[in-house]
Amino acid sequence: MLATYLIGLREGLEATLVVSILIAFLVKADRKDRLPQVWAGVGLAVALSVLFGWLLSYTSTTLLRDYDQRELFEAITSILAVVFVTWMIFWMRRAARSIAGDLRGKLAEALAVGSIAVAVMAFLAVVREGLETSLIFYSAVQGASINGGPLYALLGGIASAVLIGFLMYATAVRINLTVFFTITGTLLILVAAGILKYGVHDLQESGVLPGLNTLAYDISATLDPSAWYTALLTGMFNVTPTATVLEVAAWVVYAVPVLFLFLRPTGRKQALKPVPQT
Repeated sequence: MLATYLIGLREGLEATLVVSILIAFLVKADRKDRLPQVWAGVGLAVALSVLFGWLLSYTSTTLLRDYDQRELFEAITSILAVVFVTWMIFWMRRAARSIAGDLRGKLAEALAVGSIAVAVMAFLAVVREGLETSLIFYSAVQGASINGGPLYALLGGIASAVLIGFLMYATAVRINLTVFFTITGTLLILVAAGILKYGVHDLQESGVLPGLNTLAYDISATLDPSAWYTALLTGMFNVTPTATVLEVAAWVVYAVPVLFLFLRPTGRKQALKPVPQT
């Protein structure tokens, strides 16, 4: 649940900031008449993201009846989720300083074209975050017990992000977004490493990769599978009482270099400016 809350918070805040920039630009340009088109584009992006998440679940539980096929499908989606998480984290760090200007420029061009262009622009600005959220959420909850906890945690993260975005837009509340995205980015890299580890396990379960019975460690006698801290480590970072050699290798090969590249000084300050109030 903590992992899915983090996913909802991070992706939700990115989407909220995008929407806030668009709204602030329209208000400042005295084009409030185009706000309905922005909200229509955002609503369509949300609906498509929910549909995509449902399609992933439906494919795994209904369309794929063979066990090996399901394991392979889950492995592929896990690896894709890791790719998107990694790309999203580094893209945000690189584009943080220019994203507001880029969005304003695109919205100005859309205003010149017409209302449909405004809706399409808003849709494209938000749908990427939504599709990423659905894919990452689906991959993060693989192997979890069937209940509504992860989904409620995801929705709670999104609701928290919307609240933060509203407070930043409508009041004097400010947060250091550079620190926020650095902390959440670091945690998401560890979550992604766990997702990759799970994906490798699925590839072994489906017979694509060997070594399913070649364990790197077995600490089940020390790490009580029923304990709360075990559930926390497993749910957040996929630290399991047992793991194969390939699973551990995949976790280390991904997490160590990606954390190093993400946390190393860039040589210039990557400050995110607060969203304009008007």
